[in-house]
Order: sequence, then structure tokens, then C-alpha cells
Amino acid sequence: MNLPNAITVGRILIAPLIAALPFINSPFARLAAFLIYVIAAVSDYYDGMLARTRNLITDLGSLLDPLADKLLLFATLIPMFVLMSPPTDPVAATTASFGAAHTFRFLTPLGPIGLPWWVMAIVLGRELFMTVFRHLAARRGVVISAIGPAKWKTGFQSVWVGAAYFWFFAGTLAAVKGWDNAAWRSFAYFNGIVGSVTMTAAVFLTIYSLGLYMQRYRRVFAD
Repeated sequence: MNLPNAITVGRILIAPLIAALPFINSPFARLAAFLIYVIAAVSDYYDGMLARTRNLITDLGSLLDPLADKLLLFATLIPMFVLMSPPTDPVAATTASFGAAHTFRFLTPLGPIGLPWWVMAIVLGRELFMTVFRHLAARRGVVISAIGPAKWKTGFQSVWVGAAYFWFFAGTLAAVKGWDNAAWRSFAYFNGIVGSVTMTAAVFLTIYSLGLYMQRYRRVFAD
């Protein structure tokens, strides 16, 4: 096993930790979740660059890297949905038994913005669909590479998740310290605006890039 593959395996192993830590009502646990997520997101870029520049691309890496990406996405969206979904969300009602459910919606000047079920469905559904689509195309000898809008989607998605995970930490710390002044609200609004804007951009690019893939590769399945 080479170094890029070892880094990828590391991402797979820490995914459950990234999913579990936000549910611990402690600023230290949620700070750890944020830092581990940042390490995982940076390592995703680094191991790919390492494999390309050092000619270390292997069949094992091609199999493990998409798996690691999907696991990381699931590991972050599940706690985000529980902690950030609007209380009125019909699907989110099932998460009420979890601690701090619905507590950490992004704060913005327009009001709290959460993570509704349909956003999670679009993001996860697209990833699952593209996994199957790529597999079927590969069986026909066609390799589907990432296109520009899909790369931008991944970038916005990473910032969105990072803002959410940092908010879990910051909001918990503020509750412990009793912060409720103008400086704190300004920071909360800034983080909320960044998270909300990048979430919107990620969802738009999720749908847009899927449409481009369908347009570009539909002929693969024409027969």
C-alpha cells in the first residue's frame, strides 16, 4: 500500500469519529470534530495530488478514494441534519430524541437557516446516482472524469460543512460562556452567511453538474 492509499484509508477510519463527535454536548468534542473534518478534507486533496504527481495511481486507490468521499459526506450530513434541521421539518421530527436537535441552525440577519430534508436528499441522491452511473459507464469502457462545476461543487460543499462544524463548536462554547453581545452576534451572522451562501451554491452546482453529466454522457447508454 502506497502513501496516497494509506491517507485514503485513514479518511475512511476517521469518518465514524467525525459523525459521532458533534453529538457530544461539549465544546472540546465539537472543536475536535471540526479539526478532524478539516484534516480529512485537506487530505482528500493532498492524496489525489500526491498520486498524480508521483505516478502512484493504483486500482486500489481508484476504489478506495470514492468510498472515502462518500463516507465522509454521510458522516457529516447526518449530524448536520439532526443538529441543524428546522423544528417544523416533517422528516426532522424523528430526530427530536437526539440531544441538541434543531439547535444549531445558521444565524443570519434574515433569521435562522437550517438544513431541510430535501437539501440532504438532493446532495446524497446525486452522489449515489453518480456512483452507479460511473460504474455502469466504466463497464462500457467509459471513464467519467470530474468536470469543472463538480469540482466547484465539492469546494463549496467543503466550506459549507466546515462552517456548520465550526458553528457546532462556537455555539456550544457561547452557551457555556454566556456570550450574547454585539461582537458575538456579528460573528454568528458572518459564519451563518458563509454557511448559508455556500450551502445554496453547493446545492445549485449539485443539480447543475448532474445535468451536465447527463448531457455529456447520455450517449453511453443510448444502446
